[in-house]
Amino acid sequence: MCGIVGYAGYRQAYPILLESLKRLEYRGYDSAGVAIVGSGITVQKDKGYISQLEETAEAVPGTLGIAHTRWATHGPPSKENAHPHIDCTGDLALIHNGIIENHQPLRDRLKGEGHVFRSETDTEVAAHLIESLYHGDLEGAVREALHEIRGSYAFAVIHSKEPDKVVAARNESPLVVGLGTDENFLASDIPALLKHTNRVLYVMDGEIVVLGRDSVRITDYEGKPIAREPQRITWTLEDAEKGGFEHFMLKEIFEEPQAIHDTLLGRVAEPELNSFFREGYTGVKLVACGTSYHAALVGKYVLEEIARIPTTAELASEYRYSKAPADRPLVILLSQSGETADTLGACREANRRGCKTFAIANVIGSSLSREAQRTMLTRAGIEIGVAATKTFVAQLAALYLLAIRIGLERATLGVEEANRLNEDLRRLPRAVQAVLNQAPYIEGLAQEYAKARDVFFIGRHLGYPIAMEGALKLKEISYVHAEAYAAGELKHGPLALVGSDTPVVAIVTRDHTYDKMLSNIREVDARGAPVLAIGTEGDKDLGKIVDNVIYVPAVPPLFAPVPVVVALQLFAYHVARVRGCAIDKPRNLAKSVTVE
Repeated sequence: MCGIVGYAGYRQAYPILLESLKRLEYRGYDSAGVAIVGSGITVQKDKGYISQLEETAEAVPGTLGIAHTRWATHGPPSKENAHPHIDCTGDLALIHNGIIENHQPLRDRLKGEGHVFRSETDTEVAAHLIESLYHGDLEGAVREALHEIRGSYAFAVIHSKEPDKVVAARNESPLVVGLGTDENFLASDIPALLKHTNRVLYVMDGEIVVLGRDSVRITDYEGKPIAREPQRITWTLEDAEKGGFEHFMLKEIFEEPQAIHDTLLGRVAEPELNSFFREGYTGVKLVACGTSYHAALVGKYVLEEIARIPTTAELASEYRYSKAPADRPLVILLSQSGETADTLGACREANRRGCKTFAIANVIGSSLSREAQRTMLTRAGIEIGVAATKTFVAQLAALYLLAIRIGLERATLGVEEANRLNEDLRRLPRAVQAVLNQAPYIEGLAQEYAKARDVFFIGRHLGYPIAMEGALKLKEISYVHAEAYAAGELKHGPLALVGSDTPVVAIVTRDHTYDKMLSNIREVDARGAPVLAIGTEGDKDLGKIVDNVIYVPAVPPLFAPVPVVVALQLFAYHVARVRGCAIDKPRNLAKSVTVE
């Protein structure tokens, strides 16, 4: 989940690398470092944010270099464990995103050969291994080393004796090349490149890149050349800036009406019927991690109601290691980045089992979009905040579209009903905007709840996975302990924890579970718990039995998760802001989870 960048060109590399690295800090911010090729290799690194590195480092002359921002896996955050790592000679520097699974036997062997290690990381093994194989050809040494390394990685390596090139390689960790004029770039993700170019080459698993000022060469591990046409990126540098908002997360919440509109654009009026969904599967299995898993849980209800097809949702980290059942479902995999390691592993496992696989992702050219047999791209645009917001609502929009499409193809949904559902979908951006207009009111509510140590979220049916997502948002950015429960389960244990110091957030929109939810609210109210409800506009009864209400527009119950989750995102954001938390960079977390 670390971020890596590389540069080879005519300009000074140091400021370009640091600036590009800042645009990847959402991928990790435990430590950062830079290595520049000049008169030898100069490495500067430090624990903490990139701003800390800027304070302690000095600009080093040189037109070629690499840089790294770390999310710790092996070894705690420290200056010694920060990348880049160097070999014993100091002539070679290396950065890495991923995990080397066989690092311990390699370390033991290399130590026996006399190599001296300075860190606790798995990454340093690669630097010494390449050193042991280097005989004047960096590309050849990297290629030979990769045959011994097991695990996931995106490497970038430089050597003082070959000062005109960066050698990089990829296996299960994202890597993209940016093409410029008299300069070329390397990065984990597109935001690092946007200021300099919109022409990119996506590096695939099992490929090596040699990056120079005037050339980019890609080969497989055996040295066979690979030709690939560049792609143009439609995102702009402005998309990657805060645009006047205090935090990326708040900006991205306010971009949600546009994210939904763009995801639906061109797909509602004329659904792209595709025989891929017509037959060849016994049911649907939605597979994802984190926030995307909560979208999958919503998708279960949506697919069963719209398409009338048996559907389950499963965590990717569990699915990929489960035994293969006899049935062959359509496996729909959701991932914002398209690079989530467990989701990629689940996709490969589903393909191995002979299942149809369909991906929903937000990044064109991502690994998941290549692994799955078919892909639907959401159009949320670039998302920088670690806590997913607009990509979540875009995933929901995609799932509604997909359910309509599957229902039509399997003839379980009539055309007239599909048209009505499409009209409901078109109205969602306006419903979301109505919630955003209440931001000042929600900010005021956050002041009341920001001191809570524990918060419970409850909901039923579609409200339950949205309660889970609301709890996740609160805990990951405000560090308040938050748990979500299906409201009917309160009396089976969780009610023992409810009291006057444990606020309860209840999702109580007008659906078939409404009366039951009112009963559950009375249960917690009887224990003295303050209750914040998310209710439907026009509900005059709800406010009589709860302490506070955030009202969302009256939309058909099937679509209520969208405006409700926006209210919960705003609530979590403002609680975190009151508590003074690092909202865009929550501790211990990173945006794209590319390791298991």
